[in-house]
Amino acid sequence: MKLLGPSVTVALLAYAIYSWGTFIYHNAIVFGFLRTNPLSTHVQQADIVYIPDTVHCEDLHYHGPSKTLFTACEDHPETRFQWFPPLTNFNDSSILKTYHGSLHVIDPETKKSQRLEVENFNGRPFITHGIEVLTDPEQPNTVYIYAVNHLPNPEPVIAIHPPPADVPKARSQIEVFHHVLGTSTARHLRSIWHPLIRTPNDLIATSPTSLYVTNDHFYRDHGTMRFLEDMYANAKWTDVIYLQFALEAPSTPAETDALAGVTAHVALDKFHSANGLGHGRYKDEVAIASAASGVLSIGQLPSGSTSKSNMITVLNRIEFDSTIDNPSYFSDPYAGTADGVDHSGFVVAGLGKAHTLAETSKKPEAKDPVMVWFAKAIKQEDGGVVWEKRLLFEDDGSRIRSASAAVLVAIDPEKEGGQRKAWLFVTGFVSSSVVAVKVDL
Repeated sequence: MKLLGPSVTVALLAYAIYSWGTFIYHNAIVFGFLRTNPLSTHVQQADIVYIPDTVHCEDLHYHGPSKTLFTACEDHPETRFQWFPPLTNFNDSSILKTYHGSLHVIDPETKKSQRLEVENFNGRPFITHGIEVLTDPEQPNTVYIYAVNHLPNPEPVIAIHPPPADVPKARSQIEVFHHVLGTSTARHLRSIWHPLIRTPNDLIATSPTSLYVTNDHFYRDHGTMRFLEDMYANAKWTDVIYLQFALEAPSTPAETDALAGVTAHVALDKFHSANGLGHGRYKDEVAIASAASGVLSIGQLPSGSTSKSNMITVLNRIEFDSTIDNPSYFSDPYAGTADGVDHSGFVVAGLGKAHTLAETSKKPEAKDPVMVWFAKAIKQEDGGVVWEKRLLFEDDGSRIRSASAAVLVAIDPEKEGGQRKAWLFVTGFVSSSVVAVKVDL
């Protein structure tokens, strides 16, 4: 065997040190190891509002046509710490017999939340996570609401103590609701499940009967492999699934209703920490958040009618200095007015000290610092794009604990003396309420 020469060996060693050094430094920044004292953005008392009855709302969507915000909340503070599969909290699923999550509509003007009474849901457990809102193309005054529901695996599996190691503790699915805008009710249409839906996190709809949904982890329970999956950016073990389904499930036995009429295939695989999903600047653009990498991938959905046309192609990446979660795109309705600038861009929220989450996620009294970022596309002379990033808001966990979604709602410049400002709505998977903060654009 021919040995490598000294110069080659030194070069390879130097490359390894450089590569791993860069990787370790990047992880240290993203996971907050270098943030010993989390900061809090100074905000005037009149410029921050805590919205009542919005406990543990993981996702948040702004519906432009109705100028309202939609979210799904856990409502009861204890539930998250007893049963929430995304945080590997499998302590006691019996709490779900008493407490159920709900859908909420928030008025961004009054900063008030209204719970929707859900018809045809029969008091079933609702363990909330990511949601999506889509205008009904046949009835513009109504919307479809799609929501992840992290149910325990049905009996008799959970009756086995201890359960078999290869049997998941959760069997998550997606719920479909129909809501007439301005009313206080929503109607449950059906549940959706497929074997490819394993650890669903967030979703986007491309039509009333088609969805993309992320699986955010391969390893479902805590342990060494789950830790490695989060910390190692080349652990590309998650994916995005494309689903098609009928809006009304055929009449079948209860345990198979969710699977009836559902087809699915992998639309994007070999992806690290696929987490939040969001619509982009164009109809065929999608934003995919790699939570543990702090990277927002900008993808494209090709047009066409074959199954291959539903594959996602990643075209660009935006790196942030923290973990990130559900992305949203702010389309500036006052672009070009007042200051003559278009302030459109992506908004992402994440954790300032994510490396402590495994510990704090079990403690109701803990704090999880937050960071909210804004990324704006700056066109270059050669036709390319550079993403200008800035920190919109941060908190040490005192005003809001955890941040998993944030949206901007523009304020009419005339109301702000010509200044470009917006209300930034921030929520988290263990936040006690949605927080609205007035920010400069």
